[in-house]
Amino acid sequence: MQKIILLLVLTTLNLTFSQTKKKQILLIGTFHFQNPGLDVAQINAFNVMSDKSQKELENIANKIKKFGPDKIFVEWNYQKQDKLDQFYSKNTDSLLQKKVDEITQLALRAAKKLGHTKLFAIDYKNTVFPYDSLVKGMTAAGQLDLITKDEEDMKQFEANQNKKIAKFSLTELILDFNTKVSNEQNIGWYIETALKGGKTDNFVGAFLVSEWYKRNLYMYALIKKLTESKDDKVMVLLGAGHAAMLREFIAHDPTFEIVELATVLK
Repeated sequence: MQKIILLLVLTTLNLTFSQTKKKQILLIGTFHFQNPGLDVAQINAFNVMSDKSQKELENIANKIKKFGPDKIFVEWNYQKQDKLDQFYSKNTDSLLQKKVDEITQLALRAAKKLGHTKLFAIDYKNTVFPYDSLVKGMTAAGQLDLITKDEEDMKQFEANQNKKIAKFSLTELILDFNTKVSNEQNIGWYIETALKGGKTDNFVGAFLVSEWYKRNLYMYALIKKLTESKDDKVMVLLGAGHAAMLREFIAHDPTFEIVELATVLK
């Protein structure tokens, strides 16, 4: 009898769990509009302030408004939310005319159209990215083939992205950064190349990868903490590498279901 009761309870819990409505998350990975040169890969600048690009940004923001996220999360140090609040409160037209970054041009633009009172900062900065140490570790380990592969892959990635920047419209470029191929490339380098860096007793590669995972995992933790029960839809705007990682976390989280940007822009 106890076994029957336990099975009934478990069945009820499973049914309740499966019937819980998932929250929709519009996850947008992008290149950095301002291209400050802070990433390992050096990508040419794209003119998001041209008339054509500004019209595209207006269209994207209007489509996001139609989607209707209750909150918008951005790549801004979470410990400086007060600075983001001050920034958000400034004159919108002035910001859109002067600030080139994606937080202003896309997230702030969309949030203002939605009548939001703020953007939510989720970037976690207390990690390191020891790329120089990784290269030194590879050199000390005699991993010349791995170093060559790393350099060739980086050059190929930069060349491919710069060709797209020269050819694609802003909308096409952003959509391309959110394809399955792009997401796999963003994660693949960490697992295929970086992870192997260093001698068998030197885990510099694994350390770099773990720090990257940590940063993104902490960012996702903030999204979950800041998403309230009343929020049915949220939007997240991050660099494409971060967005690719978050997709991996969301795939195993019954709370959210991803809504693709391509679907929203139809």
